[in-house]
Amino acid sequence: MLFKVEMDVEIPATIAPDTVERLKKTERERAQELQRSGKWRHLWRVAGQYANVSIFDVSGNDELHDILSTLPLFPFMRIKVTPLCRHPSSIRDDDR
Repeated sequence: MLFKVEMDVEIPATIAPDTVERLKKTERERAQELQRSGKWRHLWRVAGQYANVSIFDVSGNDELHDILSTLPLFPFMRIKVTPLCRHPSSIRDDDR
């Protein structure tokens, strides 16, 4: 199943800068691992914000929840999930 996931990150200013940098580094590593596995199909930054819009290709709600909750920045995210389905007018063969 495909899901559009919007993630807005709000890290409190009270967290030490070295902790923030460590979290960002591990977040990047986890995101790249998920992209290589094919679970995180697309990742776009929202210009001017600490936010992204992503497309996940997973078996269902439970797998998506499990993946999102493993993200190091998960405790600092506001997440909006929208399930997607193939549009009948799409010319792309890999739309699912």
